[in-house]
Amino acid sequence: MRSRTGTGLLVAALAATLAALLFPLWTYHPRTGTVTVGLAAGSAPTRYGPLSAADRDFVTRVRQAGLWEMPAGQQAMTRGTTASVRRAGEHLVEGHSALDKHVRDVAGRLGLSLPSQPTAEQRGWLTRLDAAQGDAYDREFANTLRLAHGKVFALVGQVRAATRNSAVRELADDANTTVLDHMKVLEDTGLVDFDALASRLPRPPAPAPDSPSPSYSPSEK
Repeated sequence: MRSRTGTGLLVAALAATLAALLFPLWTYHPRTGTVTVGLAAGSAPTRYGPLSAADRDFVTRVRQAGLWEMPAGQQAMTRGTTASVRRAGEHLVEGHSALDKHVRDVAGRLGLSLPSQPTAEQRGWLTRLDAAQGDAYDREFANTLRLAHGKVFALVGQVRAATRNSAVRELADDANTTVLDHMKVLEDTGLVDFDALASRLPRPPAPAPDSPSPSYSPSEK
């Protein structure tokens, strides 16, 4: 009897030890379609490479951009007073329709949930567009959308340069092409106020005085 009891205690102890070893791995494993990340980890492993917090934020932002820019484009196609504004609206609808399909595919592969509504700020932009009429509408559309795309364009470059996830890289490549096309057609309206735009977009940091120019050597790792 004592032998059986001792064996039972040994088996229980081994089981507890095994559970303790497996628990940290389990907490990082995607479950029920959602990536679960340990509080201290900052990223989760996927078949496409590590998925960082910045990667997840980028995927969300791409989705939210389409949620308000597609309605804005559809509106411009009917309310724009010039052919160039209506053309810009058409590009927004076509570009974000394709990009939204891509972002939903990436989110599905990575097990991420996506928002279904624009942000409060984006809803405010749509409200301003709804209230504008005629030439004022054209200018509001061109400048509001160009400002938004300028902010996103900088984010896309940062994510594309730093991500270690191949699915996110593919999405960043697609987003880069789409956003650049939209910036160009918005500028083609001739209504973008570049002086006002420059004051509202973040400026790149200025180099330190007398600092040497960065150099690259093939031998550097």
